[in-house]
Amino acid sequence: MRTGVVLLHGFTQTGESWHSIRSGLAQRYRVVAPDILGHGYASGDRPVTLGAAVREVVDVAPAHFRLAGYSMGARIALSVALAYPRRVDRLVLIGATAGIADPVARRERRLADDLLADRIARMGIEEFADEWGAQPIFATQPRAVAAALREDRLRSTPAGLAEALRGLGQGAFDPVWDRLGELEMPVTLIVGSQDGKYLGLAGDFAQRLPEVRLVVVPGAGHAAHLEAPAVAIAEIGG
Repeated sequence: MRTGVVLLHGFTQTGESWHSIRSGLAQRYRVVAPDILGHGYASGDRPVTLGAAVREVVDVAPAHFRLAGYSMGARIALSVALAYPRRVDRLVLIGATAGIADPVARRERRLADDLLADRIARMGIEEFADEWGAQPIFATQPRAVAAALREDRLRSTPAGLAEALRGLGQGAFDPVWDRLGELEMPVTLIVGSQDGKYLGLAGDFAQRLPEVRLVVVPGAGHAAHLEAPAVAIAEIGG
């Protein structure tokens, strides 16, 4: 039986965003790339909470599996690995943080996320897709990658994305920096060389994890796995 792989997308994306990576892994692995609560076919699912998202992942995953997550998906992947460490054989985190450690900054982020969620809920999905994709954090994306991600965002609804931001955004995530030492499985961190904030966070991760490999993708930004899918395929499947 082929080893299982579970791929968790970032905020505003769907499981379809992993298409090229999933195809590259499919001959050797049984790959699952679900739409996370509030996104894609799960746009109407409620409640949208971290606990519910973790349960959804565990329900679709095989008994033992490799787990990869990007950005929001990386936070969910961390939570799954901490809750079910014996089921996760390898953990790959892309553009990841273990949460906002400062409680004041986290509270401010929560308020900002709630305000943005209210605004998203009033927008059309195309207007939001354009606005979200225009953020500086995505400025290094090749045109084809940016276009594919815009199309992927159109698979979701403003109401679903608003709920995902409220329930799964950084402001709603309790930091787990002090628990990273519990992760005994091999962990790979993938980050783009142009993703300054998350490049620094990867260094913080590396100091706290028992078994870690740091992969910096030259010239890539926040969505390094989509800008360099061959790297992601090698690291998840290697």
